[in-house]
Amino acid sequence: MHIQYSEEAEAFRSTIRRLLDENLPEGWVGVGALGPTERAEFHENWKRTLHHNGLLAVSWPKEYGGADLSLAQTVVLNEEMTRAGAVLEDVQLNIGMNLLGRTLMELGTPEQKARFLPRLLSGEDRWCQGFSEPGAGSDLAGLSSRATLDGDEWVINGQKIWTSEAHMANWIFVLSRTDPDAPKHKGMTFLLVPMDQPGVEVRQVVNINGSHDFNEVFFTDAKTSRDLVVGDIGEGWNVASVLLGFERGGSSTTRALMYRAELDRLMRDAQALGRTNDPVIRQRLAEAHTRVELMRYVALRTLTRLLEGGLPGPSGSIFKMMWSLHHQAVTELAVDIIGTEAVAPSGHLPADFFQDAEGAEYSSATWVWTFLAARSDTIRGGTTDIQRDIIGNRILGLPKEPRSDRGPWRDIPR
Repeated sequence: MHIQYSEEAEAFRSTIRRLLDENLPEGWVGVGALGPTERAEFHENWKRTLHHNGLLAVSWPKEYGGADLSLAQTVVLNEEMTRAGAVLEDVQLNIGMNLLGRTLMELGTPEQKARFLPRLLSGEDRWCQGFSEPGAGSDLAGLSSRATLDGDEWVINGQKIWTSEAHMANWIFVLSRTDPDAPKHKGMTFLLVPMDQPGVEVRQVVNINGSHDFNEVFFTDAKTSRDLVVGDIGEGWNVASVLLGFERGGSSTTRALMYRAELDRLMRDAQALGRTNDPVIRQRLAEAHTRVELMRYVALRTLTRLLEGGLPGPSGSIFKMMWSLHHQAVTELAVDIIGTEAVAPSGHLPADFFQDAEGAEYSSATWVWTFLAARSDTIRGGTTDIQRDIIGNRILGLPKEPRSDRGPWRDIPR
C-alpha cells in the first residue's frame, strides 16, 4: 500500500528535511537512543527550535499561533520527524496541543479558543489530564469525583490518579460527575480547572523505571469558572470520547513509523550480536515485522478518514490496542537479545554493537529503560480490555457482556 501526497505536501517535505539537516546535532543517532536526562534536554531545545520555525501546531489557524497548513502537511512533518529520530515527545505539549487543543478546535467556544490556544503554544499554560481515578481507570464511566455549580463557579471534590506531569502543570482538564442521578455515561461534565489554588494537591507516583511522570491529584473544594465547560453540561463523556479519539487514532501514522524505526534498530543490534542465527529470535523478529506492517495499514486507513474530514472515532481503539501490545512484545524481545547485559546494563556493549549506521554508539540501558516504560502501555490511555470492549460494541456491533452487582459472570446460564 502506498499513499500519494500532493505536490504541495511533497514540497513541504523538502523544507522539513532541510530544517532537520540544519538543526539536528552532528552525529545524531535519534531520540530513542538517549537516556531520560538527555532526552528531556533534547525535547526542550527541539521544542524551541520548532516553535521558532512555526512548526509546533502546523494545522492550527494562524490567529491561534499555528501555520494553517493542511492535514497532509502535518502528516508529512510527523513522518520526517520520525524518520530522523526527532519526534517531539513532550508529554505536556502533547496533552495540551494535540489532545485538548484539537478538542477545543472542535467543541470549544470562541472565547475558550482565543484564551487558551495561543498560551498552549507559548508554554504559558501547561496542561495535564484528569480522567482516571482509583476506582475508575479502565472503566472511566465509573468515576466518582463531583462538581457542583455554586453561583458562577464549579466546586470540585475527588481524586485523580496516573496524572502525567501534573507536578509541572498549571491547568488540568477534568471529567467530573455533575448529575449523580443520571445514567452511568451521562451526567459528567468536562471542566477546565486551574491548578494553582489551595484546593488542588499533587502527590508524586514513581514508576518502575525510577522516573517520576505520574501523580495523584486531590481536589478539596477546588474551583473553576462557570464558563470553563467544554461542550454541554452533562455531556462530558462525548467530549472525552472525541479527545480520546485524537489520543488513540490521531497520531497513528507517526506511531507506525516510530515502531518501524525502532524495529529496524533492533534488527541491526540482533545482527551485530549474532542473535539472528537463533531460529526463535528470527521468528520473533518476523512476527514483529508483521505487526508493524499491519499497524501501517491501519494508520493509513485512519489517515484517509481524517483527510476526508472525519474524526478518528472508535477505530482509534484498534490502533491503540495494536501498538501497546506490540511495544511490550518487541521490548521483551530486545532484552532477550541483549541477554545478561539487560540485567545490569553497564553502559556500552562491544564496540561493534549498539551503533547506528554512521557508527555512533549508545547505551544498552536505553533498551532496558524502554522495556520498563512499556509495561504501562496496555494500561495508560485505556486498558486493552476496554479497547476490546469498544471494538466489539461500537465497531462490530456485538452485544455487551452481561453483568450484575454480584459479578460479571453470575447471570450467565451454565
